[in-house]
Amino acid sequence: MAAASNFVALCGCQMRIGASIKVRDSCSSSVDSLNPKRRIRVLSRREGKGQFDQLCINNSKRKLSKNMRCLCTDMALINQRVKQEHALSKPTGLLGYELVQGNLVQWNSFMDKSVPDPPTCVLLHGILGSRKNWGSFAKRLAEEFPLWQFLLVDLRCHGDSASIKKSGPHTVSSAALDVLKLVGQLRLTPRVLVGHSFGGKVALSMVEQAAKPLARPVRVWVLDATPGKVRAGGDGEDHPGELISFLRNMPDQVPSKQEVVDSLVHQGFSLEVARWVVTNMRRNAQQSFSWIFDLNGIADMYDSYEKTNLWKIVENVPRGVHINFLKAERSLHRWALEDLQRIHAAEELASDEGAGVQMHVLEDAGHWVHADNPDGLFRILSSTFRIETTLRGIRGG
Repeated sequence: MAAASNFVALCGCQMRIGASIKVRDSCSSSVDSLNPKRRIRVLSRREGKGQFDQLCINNSKRKLSKNMRCLCTDMALINQRVKQEHALSKPTGLLGYELVQGNLVQWNSFMDKSVPDPPTCVLLHGILGSRKNWGSFAKRLAEEFPLWQFLLVDLRCHGDSASIKKSGPHTVSSAALDVLKLVGQLRLTPRVLVGHSFGGKVALSMVEQAAKPLARPVRVWVLDATPGKVRAGGDGEDHPGELISFLRNMPDQVPSKQEVVDSLVHQGFSLEVARWVVTNMRRNAQQSFSWIFDLNGIADMYDSYEKTNLWKIVENVPRGVHINFLKAERSLHRWALEDLQRIHAAEELASDEGAGVQMHVLEDAGHWVHADNPDGLFRILSSTFRIETTLRGIRGG
């Protein structure tokens, strides 16, 4: 895999994997005749300074001038079949994201506007998650479907987007609008939207809010979430609302992640969820640990998730939109009989060719579908990318 970055646009750089890099403004040298099988460098931003360090893609044996404004660091070899763009929270206020590209994609967001973007899938995480939840799965998809690229997003108040000051209210709708602005800024027209839990409602809200930049047709996957009322699980199951409330009452800084894990387990939360939650903690300058997300904003987002009703978009599907619901067989999220009946009724109503509603069940999986049964999820989602790739070939692009 060759790693690149859309931050190159902000540095005034141009990049083409396997050919050469012409570096301007921030980096004064050029690197020629690159071999994509060599080591990989990435681009990162200097936090708080609005500046960027170019971590050049280069043969590891090449010596670089000391006066270059580049910071070059060798990294472990990564699978060569996937190109990956990393973007932290940018000064423009856009969300944090990564763009994982198949090896046949020859496109980036700073190319001439006349160059069409490749087929794109947007992957959205759930509440208290981050784009990293989708990292391994996205790379697997990009390897299987090399013509596609996959946009992994940190929703507002989460991950690298938590440091961006977003005006309220923090809702499903505002989170969807953030993503629409991001894909518009990147000049992308997504063909597929995949959202897990809270991210599923964000995907539905994106379709509801915008004719553009979404493409028609567009396929939406809502993973283990219903369009309407959120029902809590049974006894002994983790409740996100209670988890958020407990975390908000904890100290802002703790000496170790294990202390948080122990507190959560003592409070009755599962060990798996406790260990997952602390992946959102980072060591700070005081050598203690603090959260990288905005818990107050997340509390508002979860409240909106429980209240937001998007049945209208499901029961009156826009032409050219196909909505897929996936229920985890062992889901902690309660699917009521009423929900299933309404979705099946919507399947009957959506009769236009290339549009519709469909229900799927992922066997041997709980709510964390992409962790519990990634192979099963991969098989189910793969049909979408094969269909879209075939249709794109028929349409001629």
